[in-house]
Amino acid sequence: MPEHQYFDLQVNGYAGVDFNQDNLAEDDFHKSCQAIKLDNVGAFLPTLITEHADRMLSRLARLASLCRSDPLAKELVAGVHLEGPFLNPDEGFRGAHPKDAIIPADPDLMARFLDAGQGLVRLVTLAPENDPGLAVTRLLARRGVVVSAGHCNPDLELLDRAIDAGLSMFTHLGNGCPKLLPRHDNIIQRALSRSAALRLCFIADGAHVPFVALGNYLRAADLNRCIVVSDAVAPAGLGPGRYTIGRWELDVGADMVVRAPGDAHLVGSACPLKLAYRHLRDHLRLTEAQCQRLLWDNPRQALNLPV
Repeated sequence: MPEHQYFDLQVNGYAGVDFNQDNLAEDDFHKSCQAIKLDNVGAFLPTLITEHADRMLSRLARLASLCRSDPLAKELVAGVHLEGPFLNPDEGFRGAHPKDAIIPADPDLMARFLDAGQGLVRLVTLAPENDPGLAVTRLLARRGVVVSAGHCNPDLELLDRAIDAGLSMFTHLGNGCPKLLPRHDNIIQRALSRSAALRLCFIADGAHVPFVALGNYLRAADLNRCIVVSDAVAPAGLGPGRYTIGRWELDVGADMVVRAPGDAHLVGSACPLKLAYRHLRDHLRLTEAQCQRLLWDNPRQALNLPV
Protein backbone atom coordinates (compact mmCIF):
# COMPACT_ATOMS: atom_id res chain seq x y z
CA MET A 1 0.00 0.00 0.00
CA PRO A 2 2.81 2.48 -0.79
CA GLU A 3 0.40 5.06 -2.21
CA HIS A 4 -1.51 5.23 1.06
CA GLN A 5 -0.60 6.44 4.52
CA TYR A 6 -1.42 4.84 7.85
CA PHE A 7 -3.22 6.28 10.86
CA ASP A 8 -2.09 4.74 14.15
CA LEU A 9 -4.24 5.24 17.25
CA GLN A 10 -1.77 3.63 19.66
CA VAL A 11 1.97 4.42 19.69
CA ASN A 12 3.74 4.10 23.05
CA GLY A 13 7.18 4.73 21.55
CA TYR A 14 9.16 4.35 18.34
CA ALA A 15 12.69 4.12 16.96
CA GLY A 16 14.23 3.50 20.38
CA VAL A 17 12.30 6.34 22.06
CA ASP A 18 9.90 5.54 24.91
CA PHE A 19 7.13 8.14 25.21
CA ASN A 20 6.44 6.90 28.75
CA GLN A 21 9.40 8.52 30.42
CA ASP A 22 9.87 11.57 32.59
CA ASN A 23 11.21 14.65 30.80
CA LEU A 24 10.95 13.24 27.28
CA ALA A 25 13.69 14.99 25.31
CA GLU A 26 12.68 17.26 22.46
CA ASP A 27 15.28 15.77 20.09
CA ASP A 28 14.21 12.23 20.92
CA PHE A 29 10.55 12.93 20.25
CA HIS A 30 11.41 14.64 16.97
CA LYS A 31 13.57 11.65 15.98
CA SER A 32 10.69 9.27 16.66
CA CYS A 33 8.33 11.43 14.58
CA GLN A 34 10.82 11.35 11.70
CA ALA A 35 10.99 7.55 11.85
CA ILE A 36 7.21 7.26 12.04
CA LYS A 37 6.81 9.45 8.97
CA LEU A 38 9.43 7.46 7.07
CA ASP A 39 7.37 4.34 7.81
CA ASN A 40 4.47 5.94 5.94
CA VAL A 41 2.39 6.92 8.98
CA GLY A 42 0.51 10.09 8.13
CA ALA A 43 -0.99 10.60 11.59
CA PHE A 44 -0.75 8.97 15.01
CA LEU A 45 -1.70 9.25 18.67
CA PRO A 46 1.25 9.10 21.07
CA THR A 47 0.04 6.92 23.93
CA LEU A 48 0.73 7.17 27.65
CA ILE A 49 0.10 4.12 29.81
CA THR A 50 -0.69 3.69 33.48
CA GLU A 51 1.56 5.29 36.06
CA HIS A 52 0.95 7.13 39.33
CA ALA A 53 -1.26 10.13 38.62
CA ASP A 54 1.31 12.83 39.35
CA ARG A 55 3.84 11.25 36.99
CA MET A 56 1.22 10.70 34.28
CA LEU A 57 0.15 14.34 34.57
CA SER A 58 3.75 15.53 34.26
CA ARG A 59 4.45 13.25 31.30
CA LEU A 60 1.24 14.31 29.59
CA ALA A 61 2.01 18.00 30.03
CA ARG A 62 5.51 17.48 28.63
CA LEU A 63 4.23 15.46 25.68
CA ALA A 64 1.55 18.04 24.90
CA SER A 65 4.13 20.84 24.93
CA LEU A 66 6.36 18.90 22.50
CA CYS A 67 3.41 18.22 20.22
CA ARG A 68 2.54 21.93 20.20
CA SER A 69 6.09 23.18 19.59
CA ASP A 70 7.62 20.72 17.12
CA PRO A 71 6.56 21.44 13.49
CA LEU A 72 6.78 17.77 12.48
CA ALA A 73 4.78 16.70 15.53
CA LYS A 74 2.13 19.29 14.66
CA GLU A 75 1.91 17.69 11.23
CA LEU A 76 1.67 14.10 12.45
CA VAL A 77 0.11 14.08 15.92
CA ALA A 78 -3.69 13.95 15.74
CA GLY A 79 -4.07 13.82 19.52
CA VAL A 80 -2.97 11.88 22.58
CA HIS A 81 -4.22 8.49 23.77
CA LEU A 82 -4.36 7.80 27.51
CA GLU A 83 -4.40 4.06 28.22
CA GLY A 84 -5.04 4.05 31.96
CA PRO A 85 -4.86 4.51 34.87
CA PHE A 86 -8.56 3.55 35.20
CA LEU A 87 -8.20 -0.10 34.20
CA ASN A 88 -9.07 -3.49 35.71
CA PRO A 89 -6.32 -4.25 38.26
CA ASP A 90 -6.79 -8.03 38.17
CA GLU A 91 -3.96 -10.24 36.98
CA GLY A 92 -4.23 -10.89 33.26
CA PHE A 93 -6.61 -8.05 32.54
CA ARG A 94 -4.13 -5.37 33.55
CA GLY A 95 -1.38 -6.83 31.34
CA ALA A 96 1.78 -4.71 31.53
CA HIS A 97 0.07 -1.90 33.46
CA PRO A 98 1.47 -1.65 37.02
CA LYS A 99 -1.11 -2.68 39.61
CA ASP A 100 0.07 -0.14 42.19
CA ALA A 101 -0.81 2.72 39.83
CA ILE A 102 -4.27 1.51 38.71
CA ILE A 103 -7.07 3.43 40.45
CA PRO A 104 -10.85 3.87 40.13
CA ALA A 105 -11.88 6.43 37.55
CA ASP A 106 -12.27 9.88 39.07
CA PRO A 107 -13.90 12.81 37.22
CA ASP A 108 -11.79 15.44 38.98
CA LEU A 109 -8.56 13.67 38.10
CA MET A 110 -9.78 13.12 34.54
CA ALA A 111 -10.43 16.86 34.25
CA ARG A 112 -6.83 17.47 35.38
CA PHE A 113 -5.61 15.08 32.67
CA LEU A 114 -7.59 16.97 30.05
CA ASP A 115 -6.14 20.28 31.22
CA ALA A 116 -2.58 18.88 31.23
CA GLY A 117 -3.12 17.62 27.69
CA GLN A 118 -3.81 21.15 26.42
CA GLY A 119 -6.77 19.97 24.38
CA LEU A 120 -4.84 17.12 22.74
CA VAL A 121 -6.39 14.16 24.61
CA ARG A 122 -8.57 12.53 21.93
CA LEU A 123 -8.85 8.94 23.17
CA VAL A 124 -9.02 7.39 26.65
CA THR A 125 -8.95 3.65 27.37
CA LEU A 126 -10.60 2.62 30.64
CA ALA A 127 -12.38 -0.32 32.25
CA PRO A 128 -16.12 0.30 32.59
CA GLU A 129 -16.16 -1.76 35.80
CA ASN A 130 -13.58 0.64 37.28
CA ASP A 131 -15.60 3.75 36.39
CA PRO A 132 -18.09 4.21 39.25
CA GLY A 133 -21.44 5.28 37.89
CA LEU A 134 -19.74 5.60 34.48
CA ALA A 135 -19.09 9.21 35.50
CA VAL A 136 -15.77 9.53 33.64
CA THR A 137 -17.21 7.91 30.51
CA ARG A 138 -20.01 10.50 30.52
CA LEU A 139 -17.57 13.36 31.19
CA LEU A 140 -15.32 12.38 28.31
CA ALA A 141 -18.21 11.87 25.91
CA ARG A 142 -19.52 15.35 26.76
CA ARG A 143 -16.05 16.78 26.10
CA GLY A 144 -15.82 15.09 22.70
CA VAL A 145 -13.14 12.58 23.75
CA VAL A 146 -13.47 9.04 22.38
CA VAL A 147 -13.92 6.51 25.19
CA SER A 148 -12.58 3.00 24.61
CA ALA A 149 -12.95 -0.09 26.78
CA GLY A 150 -9.76 -2.04 27.36
CA HIS A 151 -7.94 -4.12 29.97
CA CYS A 152 -11.42 -4.79 31.30
CA ASN A 153 -14.02 -7.43 32.02
CA PRO A 154 -17.49 -5.86 32.22
CA ASP A 155 -20.49 -8.15 31.98
CA LEU A 156 -22.84 -7.59 29.06
CA GLU A 157 -25.28 -5.47 31.06
CA LEU A 158 -22.53 -3.08 32.16
CA LEU A 159 -21.04 -3.00 28.67
CA ASP A 160 -24.43 -1.92 27.31
CA ARG A 161 -24.77 0.77 29.97
CA ALA A 162 -21.29 2.04 29.13
CA ILE A 163 -22.23 2.23 25.44
CA ASP A 164 -25.32 4.23 26.38
CA ALA A 165 -23.04 6.54 28.42
CA GLY A 166 -20.75 7.20 25.46
CA LEU A 167 -18.36 4.25 25.07
CA SER A 168 -17.63 3.83 21.36
CA MET A 169 -14.47 1.74 20.96
CA PHE A 170 -12.61 -1.31 22.27
CA THR A 171 -8.81 -1.22 22.63
CA HIS A 172 -6.76 -4.13 21.16
CA LEU A 173 -9.48 -6.77 21.47
CA GLY A 174 -8.11 -10.24 22.19
CA ASN A 175 -5.42 -8.75 24.43
CA GLY A 176 -5.47 -7.06 27.81
CA CYS A 177 -7.08 -10.22 29.17
CA PRO A 178 -5.85 -13.52 30.68
CA LYS A 179 -4.54 -16.28 28.45
CA LEU A 180 -7.28 -18.58 29.77
CA LEU A 181 -10.92 -17.42 29.63
CA PRO A 182 -14.32 -19.14 29.87
CA ARG A 183 -15.02 -20.75 26.52
CA HIS A 184 -18.19 -18.84 25.65
CA ASP A 185 -18.99 -16.02 28.08
CA ASN A 186 -15.86 -13.90 27.90
CA ILE A 187 -14.97 -10.30 27.13
CA ILE A 188 -13.96 -11.08 23.53
CA GLN A 189 -17.35 -12.58 22.73
CA ARG A 190 -19.18 -9.75 24.52
CA ALA A 191 -17.31 -7.08 22.59
CA LEU A 192 -17.83 -8.87 19.26
CA SER A 193 -21.55 -9.07 20.01
CA ARG A 194 -21.65 -5.27 20.32
CA SER A 195 -19.60 -4.45 17.22
CA ALA A 196 -22.52 -2.51 15.74
CA ALA A 197 -21.98 0.04 18.53
CA LEU A 198 -18.24 -0.31 19.16
CA ARG A 199 -15.28 0.12 16.84
CA LEU A 200 -12.97 -2.80 17.58
CA CYS A 201 -9.18 -2.37 17.48
CA PHE A 202 -6.72 -5.20 16.84
CA ILE A 203 -2.94 -5.68 16.75
CA ALA A 204 -1.98 -7.47 13.53
CA ASP A 205 1.49 -8.79 14.36
CA GLY A 206 0.49 -12.46 14.50
CA ALA A 207 1.59 -12.73 18.14
CA HIS A 208 -1.02 -10.69 19.97
CA VAL A 209 -3.77 -12.40 17.97
CA PRO A 210 -3.00 -15.40 15.72
CA PHE A 211 -3.93 -14.65 12.14
CA VAL A 212 -6.59 -17.37 12.03
CA ALA A 213 -8.34 -15.76 14.99
CA LEU A 214 -7.87 -12.24 13.62
CA GLY A 215 -9.53 -13.26 10.37
CA ASN A 216 -12.47 -14.68 12.30
CA TYR A 217 -12.80 -11.52 14.38
CA LEU A 218 -12.74 -9.24 11.33
CA ARG A 219 -15.45 -11.27 9.65
CA ALA A 220 -17.59 -11.45 12.79
CA ALA A 221 -17.38 -7.74 13.51
CA ASP A 222 -17.65 -6.32 9.95
CA LEU A 223 -14.50 -4.84 8.48
CA ASN A 224 -16.04 -1.37 8.48
CA ARG A 225 -16.20 -1.47 12.30
CA CYS A 226 -12.58 -2.58 12.80
CA ILE A 227 -9.26 -0.77 13.18
CA VAL A 228 -5.69 -2.07 13.17
CA VAL A 229 -3.23 -0.39 15.54
CA SER A 230 0.44 -1.05 16.14
CA ASP A 231 0.49 -0.64 19.95
CA ALA A 232 4.11 0.18 19.14
CA VAL A 233 6.71 0.44 21.87
CA ALA A 234 10.27 1.75 21.68
CA PRO A 235 11.73 -1.12 19.58
CA ALA A 236 9.26 -0.49 16.73
CA GLY A 237 11.07 0.53 13.59
CA LEU A 238 14.35 -0.98 14.84
CA GLY A 239 15.53 -4.53 15.38
CA PRO A 240 16.05 -7.03 18.18
CA GLY A 241 17.79 -5.84 21.33
CA ARG A 242 17.26 -4.59 24.87
CA TYR A 243 14.96 -1.63 25.44
CA THR A 244 13.42 0.35 28.28
CA ILE A 245 9.63 0.54 28.08
CA GLY A 246 7.96 2.32 30.99
CA ARG A 247 9.05 0.33 34.05
CA TRP A 248 10.21 -2.63 31.96
CA GLU A 249 13.70 -3.57 30.80
CA LEU A 250 12.98 -6.05 28.02
CA ASP A 251 14.73 -8.15 25.42
CA VAL A 252 13.17 -8.27 21.97
CA GLY A 253 13.96 -11.38 19.98
CA ALA A 254 14.42 -11.95 16.27
CA ASP A 255 10.65 -12.42 15.88
CA MET A 256 10.21 -8.80 17.11
CA VAL A 257 7.75 -9.91 19.78
CA VAL A 258 7.98 -7.94 23.03
CA ARG A 259 7.35 -10.23 25.99
CA ALA A 260 7.43 -9.74 29.74
CA PRO A 261 9.99 -11.76 31.73
CA GLY A 262 8.90 -15.39 31.90
CA ASP A 263 6.54 -14.82 28.96
CA ALA A 264 3.78 -13.84 31.42
CA HIS A 265 2.24 -11.50 28.85
CA LEU A 266 3.10 -9.32 25.88
CA VAL A 267 4.29 -5.73 26.36
CA GLY A 268 3.14 -3.76 23.35
CA SER A 269 4.39 -4.55 19.87
CA ALA A 270 7.47 -3.91 17.77
CA CYS A 271 5.47 -4.36 14.56
CA PRO A 272 4.95 -1.04 12.73
CA LEU A 273 1.84 -0.57 10.62
CA LYS A 274 3.77 -1.03 7.37
CA LEU A 275 4.47 -4.60 8.52
CA ALA A 276 0.90 -5.03 9.78
CA TYR A 277 -0.25 -4.10 6.28
CA ARG A 278 1.87 -6.89 4.79
CA HIS A 279 0.43 -9.33 7.32
CA LEU A 280 -3.14 -8.34 6.41
CA ARG A 281 -2.36 -8.71 2.72
CA ASP A 282 -0.30 -11.90 2.82
CA HIS A 283 -1.83 -13.87 5.72
CA LEU A 284 -5.46 -12.75 5.54
CA ARG A 285 -5.56 -12.06 1.78
CA LEU A 286 -7.23 -8.69 2.28
CA THR A 287 -7.50 -6.34 -0.68
CA GLU A 288 -5.80 -2.96 -0.91
CA ALA A 289 -9.14 -1.25 -0.29
CA GLN A 290 -9.80 -3.39 2.80
CA CYS A 291 -6.34 -2.66 4.19
CA GLN A 292 -6.86 1.05 3.63
CA ARG A 293 -10.10 0.90 5.60
CA LEU A 294 -8.42 -0.78 8.56
CA LEU A 295 -5.27 1.33 8.54
CA TRP A 296 -6.50 4.78 7.51
CA ASP A 297 -10.22 5.32 6.88
CA ASN A 298 -11.69 3.65 9.97
CA PRO A 299 -9.34 5.18 12.57
CA ARG A 300 -9.97 8.64 11.15
CA GLN A 301 -13.71 8.09 11.22
CA ALA A 302 -13.47 6.87 14.80
CA LEU A 303 -12.03 10.27 15.78
CA ASN A 304 -14.60 12.10 13.62
CA LEU A 305 -11.93 13.24 11.18
CA PRO A 306 -12.48 13.48 7.42
CA VAL A 307 -11.22 10.53 5.38
